[in-house]
Amino acid sequence: MTIAEPLQDSCAGATRSDCRHGRATNGCEDCKVRLFSVCAALEPSELEELDRISQAKQVPARTTLFEQSALAGSVFNVTEGVVRLYKSLLDGRRQIVGFALPGDFLGLALQDRYGVTAEAVNDVAVCRFVRSAFLAYVDGKPHLLRRLHEFAGHELSLAQDQMLLLGRRSAEEKIAAFLLNMQTRYARIGSVSVTVPLPMSRQDIADYLGLTIETVSRTLTRLAREKVVLIVPDGVRLLDLERLKLSGAS
Repeated sequence: MTIAEPLQDSCAGATRSDCRHGRATNGCEDCKVRLFSVCAALEPSELEELDRISQAKQVPARTTLFEQSALAGSVFNVTEGVVRLYKSLLDGRRQIVGFALPGDFLGLALQDRYGVTAEAVNDVAVCRFVRSAFLAYVDGKPHLLRRLHEFAGHELSLAQDQMLLLGRRSAEEKIAAFLLNMQTRYARIGSVSVTVPLPMSRQDIADYLGLTIETVSRTLTRLAREKVVLIVPDGVRLLDLERLKLSGAS
């Protein structure tokens, strides 16, 4: 597991006012996730201020953004790719508690240490903020605070969804609900399709659903054989939504 290199708070040879922190010329205005992230609450002049305290960073697949229990020094906005979030158990196993998609903010919890480990599933792009600078920025913007509270409510809803997933009786019920939930989350960020991208491994899905990898693979194969889904490269196409909804709602 590779740890992402520390991100610099300033750029050599540039003043803070003109430093682009690795961004394109228009910075936040060109961000592909701005309209469905917390930043959508900000006016253009406020985006310029946000630009000055942020840094764009490319994170290769299987690289750790931050580790569970480490001091929470940064906040990250995922702009591309998928990040797995997991807790390490005392016996060495891991429990995946979620997958962050573009537009999701990481590291906003009130505690001064990260509660989970965040690791890039595929190649990921993030916008990184020094946590103290971001919190100071937010303090003077009640409209941004409201937006953050909305996102906190969304994260709570995702946590409740996972609790329901873990409590479902059969593997098919868990997998059907997982696929429908992922489809809904992708639709929320503008990707409306019957094909659900799944860059995470079967083992990741198993660790998230509380199943074995063999059970996940066997269940997906059976659903494909029954023409409920079609397994495609890097994802699953949902062919029989009614069957999945019936299973997922059980």
